[in-house]
Amino acid sequence: MRAPSTAWLGRPGVVCALGQGMDAVHAAAVRGETGGMQAQTGWLRERAIVVGAAAGDLAELPPTLAGGKPTPAHYRSRNNRLLMTAADQIAEALHAAVALYGADRVGIVLGTSTSGIGEASHALRALQRDGAWPPDYDYRRQALSAPATLLADWLGVAGPAYTLSTACTSGARALLSAKRLLDAGLCDAVVCGGVDTLCPLTINGFASIEAIAAGLSNPFSAQRDGINIGEAAALFLMQRERPLGPAACLLGGGGSSDAWHMSAPDPSGKGAMLAMRAALGDAGVAAGAIGWINLHGTGTPHNDAMESHAVHAVFPDGVACTTTKPLTGHTLAAAGALEAALCWGVLNLPPDGGLPPQRWDGVADPALPALRLTTPGQRLPGDRPRIVMSNSFAFGGNNACLVLADSDAAVEISTQAGTHGAARRAGSPATSVATTTGIAA
Repeated sequence: MRAPSTAWLGRPGVVCALGQGMDAVHAAAVRGETGGMQAQTGWLRERAIVVGAAAGDLAELPPTLAGGKPTPAHYRSRNNRLLMTAADQIAEALHAAVALYGADRVGIVLGTSTSGIGEASHALRALQRDGAWPPDYDYRRQALSAPATLLADWLGVAGPAYTLSTACTSGARALLSAKRLLDAGLCDAVVCGGVDTLCPLTINGFASIEAIAAGLSNPFSAQRDGINIGEAAALFLMQRERPLGPAACLLGGGGSSDAWHMSAPDPSGKGAMLAMRAALGDAGVAAGAIGWINLHGTGTPHNDAMESHAVHAVFPDGVACTTTKPLTGHTLAAAGALEAALCWGVLNLPPDGGLPPQRWDGVADPALPALRLTTPGQRLPGDRPRIVMSNSFAFGGNNACLVLADSDAAVEISTQAGTHGAARRAGSPATSVATTTGIAA
C-alpha cells in the first residue's frame, strides 16, 4: 500500500444559491434549504423555469491588478465577478501563498464552460437588432482562459495558469490537474476550482434536449423529469503543506471517458464505475472506507439510472448518498468544485459530520437499485476515519471522481501506509488494516 501524496485544501471561497462563504453555505446545505432555487421568466420563451442564481451581491472587479496595472475592460463579466466573490473570501491565504512560495511556484487551474458567453449573447442580440456590435464588446471577454488569466494577473503569479472545459466535470478535473502539478513538482501551491454563470445559451441548449425540469429537480425519483441550472464559484488553495486551521486532503481521484454519446451516459454505468474505482485506487482506500458520496444526481432519467447502477456495483454493501443539486442547481463547470467544497464542509464544520439531506419526493424508482439516500439529521459514521467521495459526470462520457478526507483521517492513512510499507521492506507479513479502517492494502 502506498502513502497518498498530500494535497491539502484550506477553507474554500464559495458562492452559490445557498449563500456566500463556506460557513453559510454548509449550514444551509445541512438544513436542506431550497429557498435559493427560484422560478424565473426570461430564460426560455415558452415558460418560467427554476434556476439557482448566486445569492447576494457579487464583488466588483478590482480597479487594478498586481503591479498597479489597471484591470482591462475585457475582464469585466458576471463570470469573473462571481469568481472574485469567491476569491475575496480567501484572498489573505492566496496572497500569503504567493509571498511564501514565490510567484513562479504558484499555479492556477480553473474549470469553466460559460466564461463571458452571457455578455457575448447580449452583444449578438444587439448586432442582430442594430446591425453593429456594441461599442464595449470585446471577444476576449468570452475566452475560456479569462478566469485563470484574471486570477494570475490579480495575484501576480507566474506559474502555470490555465482553464479546463470538460463540461460538468471541469471543476473536479481542475482539482485533479492541480494535484498533478504538485505531484510533478511544478508548483508548491495551486489556486484551483470552478466557476460558471447562468446564461441564455446554456439554458436554451439544455432545453433543446428536453433536459430542463418542470419545477424543482427531483433526482432518483420515479417522477424525475430533468435538471435545474445554477451558477456558482468555488475556489481552493491546494498545497503540499498542511495549512493552519480546518483543512481537508484530496487523497486521490479518478477519471474515465466512455465516449458513449455526445449528451447521454453509457446506461451500464461502466465509465462511472471505472472513475470511482480509479479514485479509490488512487486514494489508497477500499470502498468500505467511504462514509458518504456526493452524487452527481442531476435528476435526468438517464443520468440517475446510470449512476444508481454504478454506485450499487462499486458499493454493494451500501453507503450514505446525497445529490445536492436540488439545493444549488446544476452549476455545470463549477459543480465538481462546489461539491468538493460541500464535502469540505461535511468534514470540518458543525454540526459534527452533518450531511445534507436528500431533497426529493421519496417515490423511489422501482427500476433502479436502491441507494441509501440521506435523511435530515444524518451524520457521517462515527466509527471510522472520515473519508468521502464526490462524483461528476459530463457530456461525452467524461467522468471524474474525488476522494477527500479530514485532517485526522489523512494523517492516519499516511501513517498506516508508511508502517505497512516498512513491514514489507523488512520482509514481515503485511498486516491487514483494511478490515478495520477500509484502507486498501
